[in-house]
Amino acid sequence: MNTVITLERIELPAGTIVKLLGNWEDYQRMVLLLGDRTIPRIKYRPGEIWLMSPLPEHGRDASLLADIAKVLLDSLGQKYDSFTPITMSLPEYSGIEPDYCFYIEDWQQVKGKSRIDWVNDPPPDLAIEIDITSYTDINDYLPYKVPEVWLLRNKQLLIYRLQSETYVLGESKYFSNIAGIVQQCFQIASEQTTSEAIRWLRNFLM
Repeated sequence: MNTVITLERIELPAGTIVKLLGNWEDYQRMVLLLGDRTIPRIKYRPGEIWLMSPLPEHGRDASLLADIAKVLLDSLGQKYDSFTPITMSLPEYSGIEPDYCFYIEDWQQVKGKSRIDWVNDPPPDLAIEIDITSYTDINDYLPYKVPEVWLLRNKQLLIYRLQSETYVLGESKYFSNIAGIVQQCFQIASEQTTSEAIRWLRNFLM
């Protein structure tokens, strides 16, 4: 597949990242053009529009990491809401698409909502990003004040916690030893299947 970006059509080969110069109105036009398509992913920073077409590995890793979070939350008896795909946007300033996000402490404030107002509603408590093609900048989450962001890079889980106006690497607020659990699950998934990894986790937590 060739790379095609026009006013009528956007097509990117898997694994492609494209940075375009553009304003908020240009970004909005591209969002409308893409409609309900989840590929390519689109991101807006002031003056820049980023497009990324993920590899199959990206989707598999995102699904597994989100499943790990769900199993852990279920084991704690924790209520939550999870969303994917989802677009977070602040008009004229930012537009991002996390691979997954979870409302854990603030689930009641978004319960039953078909749309989330990113200006007035709370941000997700946890966002998940899979970075296979170096597309993610943790600072993209600063305008939304997401308390915790998991970034999977080179099969290693990096946990960023919001402290004042910056993100710092640390431990998860919600799960102890999560990096070790994720590493073990991904090892099992690489040798067997993602389903075996989740079965191992459920047995581990019993």
